Amino acid sequence: MAQVPKAQLATIHISVINQSTVLSDEQVSPVVAALQKQVTNDFRPAWGVDAELEFVPSGAQPPAGSWWLSILDDSDQANALGYHDLTTDGLPIGKVFAGTDLKVGASWSVTASHELLEMLADPNINLTVFVQNADTTGRLYAYEACDACEADNLGYQVDNILLSDFVFPSWFEGFRAHGSTQFAQTGHIQGPLELLPGGYICIFDVSAGPGWHQMTAEKRPVSMAQRGNVGSRRERRRLPREQWLVSVPHREITRRAADYRQRLDALQTQAA
Repeated sequence: MAQVPKAQLATIHISVINQSTVLSDEQVSPVVAALQKQVTNDFRPAWGVDAELEFVPSGAQPPAGSWWLSILDDSDQANALGYHDLTTDGLPIGKVFAGTDLKVGASWSVTASHELLEMLADPNINLTVFVQNADTTGRLYAYEACDACEADNLGYQVDNILLSDFVFPSWFEGFRAHGSTQFAQTGHIQGPLELLPGGYICIFDVSAGPGWHQMTAEKRPVSMAQRGNVGSRRERRRLPREQWLVSVPHREITRRAADYRQRLDALQTQAA
């Protein structure tokens, strides 16, 4: 695939912030380096979007004007600290719930890759592809880059770090024949709008009117692991934008994080 000259791309600055209690800075830092390589070497040629990632250790402040990728334990911690739907500056934010991943046996590095790439492809969580089946029926497909092939076993490694597979823009182009072009980074997907086991896509049936819901490859209700956490992209897509909340100032988040860890330590002491 032809390379897009980097000089022609607007530079997106993304702060990868570690506020998790289950991951140390030493565990997060090498993943950020692998994510940078994935974005520049793999995602940029396919999507024409690049970014510069900066790791923000626990307790440090992200630079003003950057987008955020926040590493958190779970949605309860996100709410307690004040990470909401947008950054303090009203810019895009992604959340990685590492504690939840560890509980269900999933890879948090795959989730981080998933959230980062989808934030770059559709930062405002409002892009869709319309497939019209007839005069009065049709579906909107969410313009999400990793959902169709999100399962950990479909990912690939960069510097021994497991990252998420992702689809190319061609995946949303129904006119393309099966096997006619590359539809995803790993080559597992062979046709447009194809869903792999463990994958899904959010759709909106314009004639039925039930709102956004998930369609899976297995044609069965989604599992608990596939349900969107509060504050996730899946949950925000269903939420009117006027109800989105701006995160509190990061200095306040840092103070709350210290209080949060003290409460956890106190609870562990009591349990002991």
